[in-house]
Amino acid sequence: MTDLSTVLETTGALAGAGGLGYVKVYAPRVYWSLVGLPVTWGRFTISYRSTMDVCGLTVQPSRLRAFLARNIAHTEVQPVPPKVRHVRGTSTGLRVTLRLPAGLEPADLVAASERLRHAWGVHSVTVTETKPGHVELRMTGYDVLRRVRMPRGARSAGLAVPVALREDGTAFVRDYRQIPMALTLGANNSGKSVYQRSLIKGLAKLPVVLVGIDCKRGVEQSAYAPRLSALATTPDDSASLLDVLVGEMESRFDLLSLHGVSDMWELPAALRPVPVVVLVDEVAELFLISSKKDEERRERIVTALIRLAQMARAVGIYLEVCGQRFGSELGRGATMLRAQLTGRVVHRVNDKQTAEMGLADVAPDAVLTASMIPAERPGTAVATDSTGGWAKIRTPHTSRAEAAAVCREFAHLVPDLPALAPYRPHVPATVPEPGPSLVKPVPVTD
Repeated sequence: MTDLSTVLETTGALAGAGGLGYVKVYAPRVYWSLVGLPVTWGRFTISYRSTMDVCGLTVQPSRLRAFLARNIAHTEVQPVPPKVRHVRGTSTGLRVTLRLPAGLEPADLVAASERLRHAWGVHSVTVTETKPGHVELRMTGYDVLRRVRMPRGARSAGLAVPVALREDGTAFVRDYRQIPMALTLGANNSGKSVYQRSLIKGLAKLPVVLVGIDCKRGVEQSAYAPRLSALATTPDDSASLLDVLVGEMESRFDLLSLHGVSDMWELPAALRPVPVVVLVDEVAELFLISSKKDEERRERIVTALIRLAQMARAVGIYLEVCGQRFGSELGRGATMLRAQLTGRVVHRVNDKQTAEMGLADVAPDAVLTASMIPAERPGTAVATDSTGGWAKIRTPHTSRAEAAAVCREFAHLVPDLPALAPYRPHVPATVPEPGPSLVKPVPVTD
């Protein structure tokens, strides 16, 4: 009987361990909530002070505190770590709010984030400043980018579109009010097209004008024709379309001047023009020329793009530029245009120089991370902005058919903009699938 009990207990223990192993691999959120979160929370609570001390994240106490420790409490004077204000668990990690003592700044914790990650046994530690003197440590318990699952509350609203998942488990939101112009770089099969599809899928649900420029004869963006207000598929069409957009920008500035405001969003809702998002699929095709006679067209295109990038934000015209590489070798005006594109998203690239083109001028620390993105993880990228902050993101897989279906579903949201009417893409009529005939056959008689 004793032997049978031992066998049953051993079998149960092995089955439980095997079940936990299975859950850890195929249901990491469940494993984190059941096992990882309690263990990490306990490890953090027990080792917090010593970890901060070893990582150099403590300061000497004030004279008053040292006096009270020596003469009242009769204890040894200890270095002061950041004060823990709040700890809460999430389905992907642990969030800790800290109050920084005098002498520490958020950059100190950022520099030590890798050491904190190893000390507490988590996948990553991200430091975010919430308000002056307070930071939030966002610990991720497992690799959330291995299988991307967007947060449930991630919805398109206003001019903000959630397009990817951050490494800390939150949604990466492309907000055109915050970052009006952006540049997306990436090599072939890096996930750049998937990122653009996810963006179009979200924008199609919003009341905005979508303008596509796809000089690959429209092979990428023609599927989204039902939702596009304009589509240019050749450099010549792109030049004339950009001239129209510049004219639209100038007419909107006249409207702002007439009402004495400096921004479109200060106008009454009844007078406010519809926002315009310009999606450029491959920017190099707009810069490259094959003969001397194309130089005039190139100058028109580059001048129009630079003017839009510099001034169009105030009138609600936004640029979303994509390319494999964007450097000075494209010719005059390329560097000037790139400097106006505040937001940067860099996928896997073929060389470090391309990563530097997108990141070195806004977040040099992110260049190495972008250069090490593995090829077997398409959709992974580094996203940054003008503040110098950056995050590793990954876009959920969105097929071309999915994005096209959303564009067809929301085709009724295409705004009426007469200036773009000549460039409205042709939308083929839906051909019904063949089915059984409803006509009763009549026998042929002599």
